[in-house]
Amino acid sequence: MEITSVNNELVKNTVKLQQKKYRSAENKFLLEGYKAIKEAFDSGIVLEKIFVNKNKIAEYDFAKDILVETTEPVLKKLATTDSAPESVAIGIQKVYDIEILKNLKKVVLLENIKDLGNLGTIIRSSVAFGAEAIVLYGDSVDIYNPKCVRSSVGNLWKLPIFHIKDYAVLEQTFAKFQRIATLPRSNNLLKQFKIKTPAVILFGSEASGLSDELIEFSTNSVKIEMAKTVESLNLAASVSVILYELFVE
Repeated sequence: MEITSVNNELVKNTVKLQQKKYRSAENKFLLEGYKAIKEAFDSGIVLEKIFVNKNKIAEYDFAKDILVETTEPVLKKLATTDSAPESVAIGIQKVYDIEILKNLKKVVLLENIKDLGNLGTIIRSSVAFGAEAIVLYGDSVDIYNPKCVRSSVGNLWKLPIFHIKDYAVLEQTFAKFQRIATLPRSNNLLKQFKIKTPAVILFGSEASGLSDELIEFSTNSVKIEMAKTVESLNLAASVSVILYELFVE
């Protein structure tokens, strides 16, 4: 299959997936570049179409049945980056059964996270340091936003990610977990803290930290010991430090 016009109907419908409302309605998302597409394919993500620069088509033989040979102008229209990637794919969002959370040992919970780059980095750190799942609680950004997909660098499909908005569901899911709030005013220093699994580590938003609701929900707390001249760390940096200390054995 070959498409050379930016006004092609498939191209116009694919461009819509840059917006969350269309991603949610179609249960699809966009991936850009060989690395992201190949890792998604190898991880079992269902790909619907892959638009590829005709000069690179031979490298995508692993998915030859869904390839669309195309041009740089079409790829530039499909992409959310300034320069055109060599490929853009349409993927089907992966849905997990929330019941699996109850059988896990190490879970990360992020409340009201707003920064896409931070979320992508946190996903990478979570995979690297042994988290088994991520829960987005409250009003959080879309993991399938193209910026988050890019910044997670292929790790988005290496662990299940859930979005929970209902406190009752949260309470029921983690009733038997040690629930550790990350709080700058905690009396427990990270270096001296030992977790008992199953455990869920609670991180607040970049601007506001954890809500009173989740602080009340927690059963324990911890803080990173830092130089007094530094008020706080970037959220992604904090998550990385804490997960390394608590999850890596």
